[in-house]
Amino acid sequence: MRHWLRLAFTLKGMAGSHTRKLIPEGSRAPGFRLARLDGGESALGELIAGGPLLLAFFKVSCPVCQMTLPYLERLAVPGGLRIYAVSQNDAEDTRSFNRHFGIRLPMLLDSEEEDFPASNAFGISSVPTLFWIEADGTVGRVIEGWQKKQIEWLAEKAGVTPFRAGEKIPDWKAG
Repeated sequence: MRHWLRLAFTLKGMAGSHTRKLIPEGSRAPGFRLARLDGGESALGELIAGGPLLLAFFKVSCPVCQMTLPYLERLAVPGGLRIYAVSQNDAEDTRSFNRHFGIRLPMLLDSEEEDFPASNAFGISSVPTLFWIEADGTVGRVIEGWQKKQIEWLAEKAGVTPFRAGEKIPDWKAG
């Protein structure tokens, strides 16, 4: 079975007997330093120095993530939105996912071995969860699951059309 199809996964530290509270809009985004899939590390402060950006937390086995990330890929046009995907999987599974779904977005790895430090800091309990981070480090928007209207909002910021003629796009799907 392909790595990205593995359905058995651990949410150690992310789920359990209590529900995490997401960082609310208008609050300061928590800092982090994560490994980059292409090598090295990136800190949130370094990323936002280049302007506002979208953080898209996902897991390769999540069907709603598998639907969402290709649309985010369409929004990441040169000179448009800066989007960083944050994988809750290891590098091998993330690379396999990227190949299968044609994803070229910059990838950060939120390591299970380190108890998902960024996911926990942002209060994530389900994926996909997206955070629009303003240039000053505040959370401008939080998007849980698939929300067509929110993708359209992002597309307007990017100046692109994310949906193609004939595509059947659901309005909403829980993560």
